[in-house]
Amino acid sequence: MLKITGARVVVTCPGRNFVTLKIETAGGLHGLGDATLNGRELAVASYLTDHVIPNLIGRDAHRIEDIWQFLYRGAYWRRGPVTMSAIAAVDVALWDIKAKAAGMPLYQLLGGASRTGVMVYGHANGETVEQAVEQALRYREMGYKAIRLQAGVPGLPSTYGVSKDKLFYEPADAALPTENVWSTAKYLPTAPRLFEAAREALGWDVHLLHDAHHRLTPIEAARLGRDLEPYRPFWLEDATPAENQAAFRQIRAHTTTPLAVGEVFNTVWDAKQLIEEQLIDYIRTTIVHGGGISHLRRIAHLAELNNVKTGFHGATDLSPVCMGAALHFDLWVPNFGIQEYMRHTPETDAVFPHAYRFEAGELHPGEAAGHGVDIDEALAAKYPYRPAQLPVNRLEDGTLFNW
Repeated sequence: MLKITGARVVVTCPGRNFVTLKIETAGGLHGLGDATLNGRELAVASYLTDHVIPNLIGRDAHRIEDIWQFLYRGAYWRRGPVTMSAIAAVDVALWDIKAKAAGMPLYQLLGGASRTGVMVYGHANGETVEQAVEQALRYREMGYKAIRLQAGVPGLPSTYGVSKDKLFYEPADAALPTENVWSTAKYLPTAPRLFEAAREALGWDVHLLHDAHHRLTPIEAARLGRDLEPYRPFWLEDATPAENQAAFRQIRAHTTTPLAVGEVFNTVWDAKQLIEEQLIDYIRTTIVHGGGISHLRRIAHLAELNNVKTGFHGATDLSPVCMGAALHFDLWVPNFGIQEYMRHTPETDAVFPHAYRFEAGELHPGEAAGHGVDIDEALAAKYPYRPAQLPVNRLEDGTLFNW
């Protein structure tokens, strides 16, 4: 038995807010789990402190599956982003401890490497198509083999995915939500022009991706997917809201553009129909919002049976702790597709020293025991929590819409 003797939540804001769970054991080992839920960080921190941690003390840290089931089934009110992010933090911290106790990197404990590195994609964006392509060329020079393209939409004051800082993107920009304006009619002609220009500049040896961010109806998404087909996109992400999983049947019937969805999913049930009917090509559920490594393994295995690959969300609002865990998972999982990689600020990297590294368009988790990410609590304390919420979106007539 490896007894859990203590656990605490660390909230820090080295450029943006992160919530980290630290679990300590009688043997002196500790493990870290990411519990960050963008714009609702303190809700998860409270869930952990007030409801989860009291139930952890005295338990055997090695009994990961039993603790997962206790936190999921024992809560009675299951699922949801707050609950599943809290469970994920515990789960990842326990896997970190178990791998440290075994003296091996986490990917070895999961079953060993299935590949030599993890292909990642970066975010190229600009106010105009020309600026976005310029940034894409910069990413290619940095060694990226895959690049997400986002450009401003003519006639709209701001557009999702277009940021001032081209390496770091934090949409949660104010204590109260900023309001953006959206027009699908103005957007739909822009994306194909962006891909046409990118292919002309970059050629065909780099993968190109695009995110619609849940803003299209199924038939609009089908139209966009068909318009993008000549430029061979790696995927069209979050084409339409996925609460109605069957909506993806309509998209699938009209385009061969690969589809990716799931960054807002919390359990396998959110993706069950999409995977079983092969309505998507990539599942993007994150370790932190999807209940941790233990639950993501279930999703990945179901996906493998149905020719669906992983393509985990990896934006700046997921801490290096989540990235480290995801990379170990990516290196092992047989049906890996790609990993999103939005770089953290130097301040964040200093708070979370890590073993993973980028080289030639790929990330490797490193060979440190555990998931290879730690936290400098003294430095973290110098960056207090700062209230920040995600924007909201309205149509040009004022109707509240999907952000």
